[in-house]
Amino acid sequence: MNTQTSGRVRFDALGIATTDLAASLAFYRRLRLEFPEDAGRAPHVEAVVAGGIRLMWDVVPAEEAPSGGGGPQLAFLCDSPAGVDALYAELTGAGYRGTAPPWDAVWGQRYAVLADPDGNGVDLFAPLDAP
Repeated sequence: MNTQTSGRVRFDALGIATTDLAASLAFYRRLRLEFPEDAGRAPHVEAVVAGGIRLMWDVVPAEEAPSGGGGPQLAFLCDSPAGVDALYAELTGAGYRGTAPPWDAVWGQRYAVLADPDGNGVDLFAPLDAP
């Protein structure tokens, strides 16, 4: 097996395939990501998050979309355990599907899980010792 590489490789982006870009962006705006107002009409949208990682959305026809999600699992660090609860309540109150309501995980975090409009998992978490 050839183990030589042609240069350094670094993780740069995570892509999300969506059949309804406007709905997906509305969900992620509630998670405090920023997009141009007219982004929902484009076939491709990107947002740069902390650390310079790009999140990218691409519109795919419904017949090409994976059924039931199974795509990326994104995790959003909240400022406190109460922040996890509040954001989960905000998103489920807005009609998004919660898949695991907030709980105190054995690994020391307040944790909750939602599904974005395309069924991708979205984790909310904060250290239990956060203010």
